[in-house]
Amino acid sequence: MKIITPSVELLNITPNAEKLIERAGRVCYKSENLITEESSAKFIQNIIKRGHEAVLEHANASLLFICDRGVTHELVRHRLVAYCQESTRYCNYSKDKFSNEITVIEPPTLTPNQKMNWYDAMIHAELSYTLLIRDGVSPQIARSVLPNSLKTEIVATANMREWRHILKLRTSPAAHPQIIEVINIAKSILKKECPNVFGDIE
Repeated sequence: MKIITPSVELLNITPNAEKLIERAGRVCYKSENLITEESSAKFIQNIIKRGHEAVLEHANASLLFICDRGVTHELVRHRLVAYCQESTRYCNYSKDKFSNEITVIEPPTLTPNQKMNWYDAMIHAELSYTLLIRDGVSPQIARSVLPNSLKTEIVATANMREWRHILKLRTSPAAHPQIIEVINIAKSILKKECPNVFGDIE
């Protein structure tokens, strides 16, 4: 069994996303003549301030999340996002391709005793899964013993308006600690790529 930490990777983003947002948005006001090299920042900040966030839907970003399956159960509730996720129906973790083991992500805030109990549960889940596969059970049936801590990969593609919604909702104090962790990574990536679209999100 392997234990890893969660991560997020930017796979793709609309080229010149902020310039596209400004170009599209200025059609509403027929103010294309005001476009300059530096004008997109102020334009985007103004449309966000006025609540005209539909303009942000012209640009998209695709992110690869590596996290536990429990986190993805929350992420996929965002319906305006396209998803592709590692399938436990078709992935056979007892094969060489997966180093003949499951990969898991340790939950945060566990005491040493709690970590030991969690670790034991993961070892037993892996053993049960492997024995079922060896006994001829298909991966799609054997997966029933796999834990929520199982590492998964999921690609999420959304427009910038939806990413803003996700970042705000999933970093609130009421959100689950593990989704907060990966969404904070996503927020750092998106802020770097589109500082004017995401700069107001704490």
